[in-house]
Amino acid sequence: MKETENMEHLVMTIIVKSGEAKSSALEAIHNAKRGEIAQAKELLTAANESLGEAHRVQTGMIQAEAGGKKTEVSLLMVHAQDHLMTAMTVRDLAAEFVDLYARL
Repeated sequence: MKETENMEHLVMTIIVKSGEAKSSALEAIHNAKRGEIAQAKELLTAANESLGEAHRVQTGMIQAEAGGKKTEVSLLMVHAQDHLMTAMTVRDLAAEFVDLYARL
């Protein structure tokens, strides 16, 4: 696989896994709102797993750059970073919502 194709694959992995995490986190809120707390917690676990995969890819890219392998920053890469950070925020908020609905 060419270097450019490999980079695109890594960036798309971050986007896809971040999207999965965000969707799972939002679904967790909806489940908690319906009183389905156990299912909501399972969805939060799924969100954490997807975020973990995205974060591992991002960390590998950061370590490669820190090791001297320069990476061209593209709009797609910026988009991936935006997806990852948004998904992390949504996951954190979803965990708070699930906890709140569990107490009600």
